[in-house]
Order: sequence, then structure tokens, then C-alpha cells
Amino acid sequence: MKLENHSIITEFILEGLSDSKEFQIFLFVIFLYIYILTVSGNVYLILAYRLSPNLHNPMYFYLANFSFLDICYITGTVPKMLSNFLSEQKTISVSGCAVQMYCVWLFGGTECYILAAMAYDRYNAICHPLLYNVIMNNVICTQFIIGSWIIGAGNSLIHTILTFSLTFCSNKINHFFCDVPPVLELSCTNTWINELVIFLISGCVIIGSFIFIMISYIKIISSVLKVHSRSGTRKTFSTCTSHLIVVTIFYGSGIFMYFRPKSSYGMNQDRLVSIMYTVIAPLLNPFVYSLRNSEVKLAMKSILHKLIKL
Repeated sequence: MKLENHSIITEFILEGLSDSKEFQIFLFVIFLYIYILTVSGNVYLILAYRLSPNLHNPMYFYLANFSFLDICYITGTVPKMLSNFLSEQKTISVSGCAVQMYCVWLFGGTECYILAAMAYDRYNAICHPLLYNVIMNNVICTQFIIGSWIIGAGNSLIHTILTFSLTFCSNKINHFFCDVPPVLELSCTNTWINELVIFLISGCVIIGSFIFIMISYIKIISSVLKVHSRSGTRKTFSTCTSHLIVVTIFYGSGIFMYFRPKSSYGMNQDRLVSIMYTVIAPLLNPFVYSLRNSEVKLAMKSILHKLIKL
């Protein structure tokens, strides 16, 4: 729908994932279940960390912060999507769209650097075990978390301001949330500056942190291979493989979505790709990083045992 004379747009229409009412009910049930499962799994880890003194170390400090971030990340998109499945008017105000875009990019950018911090933590734990507590002290860990949020906030603010400085000729967003590429599709003006900024600034955030993670894991695997212990090698490879699967899903889908020219955007396929890093990755993270961890399981059993006694 083209708006004549470039009239001021006060709201957008989110077209979502499907036009079929029957299929939308099915999708509502599926995504509601995923949302509850994701939030529950991440709350599970946060409680385990907070209530178990034996988990008060850098690794679980990062995991608890990562879980909180995942709850925020999936909450930035799924609740609105769920309400739209049951609503005839799938609208969102311009200000609401800007807030959603800012939040999604904030949480996504922050997650990139917390993942990098977690990889660096594992590198020091495995490659420099004697100096681990000195290198990864409380001050350094806190600085990594704060720095990740600052980078995420700055990156998000730049993209949101540039995007909503454009003039829009249509108010139909062919997506299930307000993301930069589908909103750029609505612009009447040239968006080459926006695309350039995505390549330059987001390239530093996404590609930079991804390269850092890969280097950390390569050094970890190289260090483990030098130790002639089959059980230790098998355990480390199993852990690294699980972590790298989540990293690949998150970064692979994000890179595919944002590092292409506007002319190659295909929103039907891009909506599916977006689900991978906004919904599937937060769902998998609790299972890969924590629920498969024996220390977390023991901590939760201990907490439940104490609660039953009360």
C-alpha cells in the first residue's frame, strides 16, 4: 500500500508469518510453548547461580547474565508476535516500532560480546588454569558485562536513529517484528548510508566478536590436543561442539540477514532466518550451556531438596 503525497505515518502493519487464520492459531501455540520453555530454562539457570554458592565463579556469572539477556531478547519479539496471531489489527505505532527495533538490536549486539567474553573465559580456564582466577577476577568479569551492554546500546542507537530518520512510502512491514532491513524496504529515499553503516559498525560488532570466538575455540582445541587424555579431550570436544552449534546458528543467521545489499532482501525467507537468531538460539542456549551441565543439575537438586524440607 503506497501512501499518497508521503503522508505522515503514525503506525505500521506487521504482516507476520502467515495470512491463514487456522495456521496462525497453530503458530500461536507453538511460539507460546517455545517462549515459556525459553524463559523457564533461563530462569532455571539464574536461580541455580543465585542460590548455589558453589556456582559463584566467572563461568556461571557469565551464564547467568547470558540467560537474563536471552529472556530480554526473546521478549523483544515473541509477545508482540503472539498478540498479532490473535488480533485482526496487526499494528504497531511508529514509536513502538522504534522501541522494538532498539531493544532487539541492543540485546542482539550485547549477546555477541557476552558470547565472546564467555569464549575468552573458557580459553583462560583451559589454557591458563593456574592464572585463571587472577585473569578472570570479579572486576574484569563485571567490566566485560558492562562493556558488552555499552557496545550493544551504541550500535542499536545508531541504527534506530538512522532508520527512523527516513521518509516512508508504505506502512506494511513484511516481517513479524520491526527490524532494520524490512523497515528500509518501506523508505522512499535512498538507504545506501544505512546499508553502509550496517556493513561497517555491525561488521565490527558481529564479525569482530565471531572471529574472536573462533580464535578462542581454536586455541582451546589446540591446547587440549596436546594433553594425552582421551576422556578430557572427548569432554572438551563435546562441550566445544555444542557451544559452536549455537554460535553458528546465531551468527550464521545474523550474518545472512544483515550483510547483504538491499536489492537481495527476500522477506519471505528472511522471516524464517530471523526466527533462528531471535527465537531458536535463545531456546537452545539454556540446554547447551547449562541444563546439560552436571554442576547445574546438582545445584538445582540441592535447592529443590532444601525447598521440600521447608
